[in-house]
Amino acid sequence: MREQLEKIKLEALEEIKEATNSQRIDEIRVKYLGKKGSLTTILRGMGSLSPEERPIIGKLANEVREFIEEEINNALSNIKNKERELKIKGEYIDITMPGKKVEIGGIHPLNKVLDEIKDIFFGMGFSIAEGPEVELDYYNFEALNVPKNHPARDEQDTFYISENLVLRTQTSPIQVRTMEKTKPPIRIIAPGRVYRSDAVDATHSPIFYQIEGLVVDKGITMANLKGTLETFAKRFFGEKTRTKFRPHHFPFTEPSAEMDVSCFVCGGEGCRVCKGSGWIEILGCGMVHPDVLTKGGIDPEEYSGFAFGMGLDRIVMIKYGIDDIRLLYENDIRFLKQF
Repeated sequence: MREQLEKIKLEALEEIKEATNSQRIDEIRVKYLGKKGSLTTILRGMGSLSPEERPIIGKLANEVREFIEEEINNALSNIKNKERELKIKGEYIDITMPGKKVEIGGIHPLNKVLDEIKDIFFGMGFSIAEGPEVELDYYNFEALNVPKNHPARDEQDTFYISENLVLRTQTSPIQVRTMEKTKPPIRIIAPGRVYRSDAVDATHSPIFYQIEGLVVDKGITMANLKGTLETFAKRFFGEKTRTKFRPHHFPFTEPSAEMDVSCFVCGGEGCRVCKGSGWIEILGCGMVHPDVLTKGGIDPEEYSGFAFGMGLDRIVMIKYGIDDIRLLYENDIRFLKQF
């Protein structure tokens, strides 16, 4: 039995030295020290020994067990250290290598054009005014000379939240709110989101953007309106741009007009963009109606003013040749990357 123990010790030591991974070490532990292992089998046979031999063999068996356990633990520790070193080497990062390219976002075309328009009007002394998107019926209609049962209410297909509360159909309510809070001279633009009950197609959306403008002071005339808008058109579309004003009707301005600009693509000769006419309609405008001034708390006998409004979405589509308004709201990265 002594010889068997020495043999087990040498065999276990040899196998431990040859082991290259922790899984193999576990197999050796089971083979020699497990419940059915070689050393355990020998210990179970100690009952056949004489009383004199039993303590000697028992001591030797414990020494062999302790030796094998110590060698296994040492080998396991060395293997784990080597495995850790290999893992660290595999995770090594060369800091001199170029990093991953970060995709840089761009400015949305709506914001891009809005910023350009803001800069033009800032340069003419205008400031920004804001107002609520959920608006009182009074400011959205009545204060703008559109009383109840007026046909214009049907034309605009309003989203009603309650009888007296709507999603604003235009940014014009900001005009009245500004006049109520500010004494003339007033010179503002009011960009913002507006809502109409329109079916979605290439040229219509229930949500879109407008830019409203208002100037109120003593002695303001139609000439001031035309001069301001011509300056805007030349700075935005190019110095060679020509303008044309056509009579129109808006309840809140009198007289009223629509302004066309000469096509910036063909120079007025006629093309696909201007549909062969040489002109592109870009906004509506007019002198502020005396009733609107009165409801804004301004004396129409002392002051006069002009107002204008343009659809930002339309301006963007004209400027960049976009033929479907839905592209401005779908956030398709392939489309946005072009800007």
